[in-house]
Amino acid sequence: MTDELTRQRRILLRSGKSPFDVASLEQSLDRDVFATNAGNLIFSDAAHKILTTPRAEVFSNGIRTDAAAAERINEEFDVFVVPLANAFRPTFERPLKRMTQLIKRLRIPVVVLGVGAQADLKYDASRLKAMEPTVREFVTEVLNRSASIGVRGEFTEQYLKNMGFKDVEVIGCPSMFMYGETFTLEKKSESLTAESRISVNGSHSAVRAHGLDAIIRQAHKRYPNLRFIGQNLLEAQLLHWRETSNPIGAQTSMPTHPSHPMYREGKVRLYVDPATWIDELRAFDFSFGSRIHGNIAALLAGVPSTVLCSDSRTLELCRYFGIPHRKISETPKNTDPAELYEAADFGELVNGHKERFLRFTGFMEKNGLENTFHHGDGGKAFDAQMSKLALPPAARPWTDSDPETLRGRFSWMQSRLEELTEENNELRRIQLTGRPDGLGTKVRNGAGSAAYRRARRVVGRPVRKFLRPEQ
Repeated sequence: MTDELTRQRRILLRSGKSPFDVASLEQSLDRDVFATNAGNLIFSDAAHKILTTPRAEVFSNGIRTDAAAAERINEEFDVFVVPLANAFRPTFERPLKRMTQLIKRLRIPVVVLGVGAQADLKYDASRLKAMEPTVREFVTEVLNRSASIGVRGEFTEQYLKNMGFKDVEVIGCPSMFMYGETFTLEKKSESLTAESRISVNGSHSAVRAHGLDAIIRQAHKRYPNLRFIGQNLLEAQLLHWRETSNPIGAQTSMPTHPSHPMYREGKVRLYVDPATWIDELRAFDFSFGSRIHGNIAALLAGVPSTVLCSDSRTLELCRYFGIPHRKISETPKNTDPAELYEAADFGELVNGHKERFLRFTGFMEKNGLENTFHHGDGGKAFDAQMSKLALPPAARPWTDSDPETLRGRFSWMQSRLEELTEENNELRRIQLTGRPDGLGTKVRNGAGSAAYRRARRVVGRPVRKFLRPEQ
């Protein structure tokens, strides 16, 4: 064998963190390891597992894009793999531009796994017209470095083909292939009962504007074992700190808000590691809601699920994979989860999985990527390593003042204050000496102490608010 065939390839993967990177809840939230949405880690962890073979080692690049790192990436890695979700949307245009600038400087292959465009349920792409030049430049640069680009579903495929791109392949999302070519799923019982364990998920927009709040309220009354699973960073902050600086967090109809009955009853969770998320879902009987990866996590746990689609990004994935779904706009507000459970048919999902898996791995091979199921141990080493990790528990509602419960939070706060004190002293030293900081700029008068005071307020406010007696 030649050296090229025997040496281990180094794959750089765009992901918030490596699956093997263990951090406390406080550290995870402070670092925002899931890039505002925990669902991102479902597909990045799956991609990490799938890409790990005896001839390839995978490294996480983080979510933040730095075009200046291009030369280092060219020197240290053989390929840059980019799993994406709904990247073709107006609110993601600036990050997409930054990513394009990085890719332009890369001389190594760049492979995109499952990018999607976001529009309404009617697949109307008119709102994306203004950002078309940005999308066109990104796709062009990717295709200059790969054989084809992988997209999530039918809508995104047509969207790019309408721009004139031909090398577009529908491959879905890597998350659904976490366990390879086999996919089994069975209902544990014929119907749900009052004792059934049900998981529900939903975005702020689905709760606020699409009537999901009413469905959740009624399900909460009917099913004592209902649990809401959040995904956003602001939801995690509300659970763990009872406060968030994001104004969207003030939405009281969300179960992650401290005033919501499900919060007060401790029936809310948010996971910072997919392995824990999937494992704890195994005990449930059914999952439903508007979050596509919240329900994919349940499917991976072997739990029947139904997605209430509110836009094209969820609809095209459900259609491609055969995941039971309904348009949330056509779902009555008095819908009982039992109705969704009874109507859910998983035949297409299960029976078509192998064909979709082979299409996905075929795309990878066309783009020079091996996979653990055809070229490795089927992920056994990956799973074994994951099983040895002491991952943090789920974030849950902060509803008591037990000293043991508070100890971890106070310990982390103290360590952060010590770090901030050290940083503040360094800023003052720079201010007094006039020496530039690490970025080559001078600290303006009072900037260091002001930053420190702001940090103390942010860290201390949740504790003071929680311990303050109710008015």
